[in-house]
Amino acid sequence: MASAPSSSFRRRGHHALLLFMALALLSSARRSVATGVSSPRNSRKLMALYKPPASDMLRYHDGAVLSGDIPVSILWYGRFTPAQKAIVTDFLLSLSSAPQASPSPSVATWWSNIHRLYLSKPAAVRKNGGGAARSSRVVLASQVSDEGCSLGKSLKMSHLPALAAKATRRPATNGIALVLTAQDVAVEGFCSSRCGHHGSYGGSGAAAAYAWVGNPSTQCPGQCAWPFHQPVYGPQSPPLLAPNGDVGMDGAVISLASMVAGAVTNPFGDGFYQGDRGAPLEAATACAGVYGRGAYPGYAGELLVDKATGASYNANGARGRKFLLPALYDPDTGDCATLV
Repeated sequence: MASAPSSSFRRRGHHALLLFMALALLSSARRSVATGVSSPRNSRKLMALYKPPASDMLRYHDGAVLSGDIPVSILWYGRFTPAQKAIVTDFLLSLSSAPQASPSPSVATWWSNIHRLYLSKPAAVRKNGGGAARSSRVVLASQVSDEGCSLGKSLKMSHLPALAAKATRRPATNGIALVLTAQDVAVEGFCSSRCGHHGSYGGSGAAAAYAWVGNPSTQCPGQCAWPFHQPVYGPQSPPLLAPNGDVGMDGAVISLASMVAGAVTNPFGDGFYQGDRGAPLEAATACAGVYGRGAYPGYAGELLVDKATGASYNANGARGRKFLLPALYDPDTGDCATLV
C-alpha cells in the first residue's frame, strides 16, 4: 500500500544542534538555578543563532491536520508489562484531561499549545472544514497485543503500515494508529537514524495516520532515552532520574509525544513542517533535545524535580503521573516553547 511522505524522529538529529554544540563550547558559565530545578553545576549561555528567512521557516503547506475527536488505537508489538503499558496509556489520557485536573504545568497544557500554535491557525481551519477552530481531543479507542510478533523481531520500515492496520478494525481518517515495539524488537533505522516515525497507511481516499515508537531500554538508551541515560556522544553530564521509574518507557514517551505532535499537525505530509517534505522538521522535532529553559546539547534545560523521588520532569499528568515532554516550535516567533 502506498503511503504519504513521512517523518522520523532522531532525538538529537536536528542539524541546528551541531551549531548549538559549537556555540556551547564558547559560551560562559552561569550560576546554577534555584533549588527544586534540575541544573548542571556550571551551565552556559548561548550566543544568538542565525534565523533563516520566513520562506525557510516551519510553515503551513495547505494540507490536512487532525482536529476534533482524534481516536487513537494501540498495537503492542512484543511483550510489555502492565506497568509499561500504563505509562503510555496514562500519558495519552493526560492529553485530553481538563487542564485543572492536574497541577501546572500539565500534559493537557502541552496539548493545548499544539492547538494554539498550529491547529487553530486561520488557514488550517479554513482548509479543514472552515468555521470556528475546533478543539482537539485524544480519545483512546482500542488496544491490541501481538506478543508473538507475527512479522518477526526484525522489522523493515515497510512493515509499519501493515502493523498500523492491525491496530484498528477500520482506519479512522481523523485518527492515529500507534505501533509500539518491545525492547527486543529491532526496527530498520531504530537507534542509528530514528527513535520514532510517523506516516500514513491505507489507499487513496481512505488514508489514515500512524506513528511508531520503540522501547530503547536495551538497544540504545543513550540515543533514544536521553536525558534518562548517559548519552553515547557529546557532553557527558549525569543522567536524570526517570519520572516513572522506567528509563526505556519514559524515553519512549518523549518520542511518542514528538510523533503524535507531528501526526496531528502534518499527518499526510502537506501540513505544518519545515524543510524537505520527505524529511521534515515538525512541531516537536524542530526543537529536538529541548525540554526546559536554557537547554543546549548535553543539558535538557531547567526542569522540575520530584521532591520524593528526585526524578526530573516538566509536565504533570493523569493519576499523579509525571512526564518529560519536548518543547514545541512556535512558528510565529521561531522559538522553542517550553512548559518550564
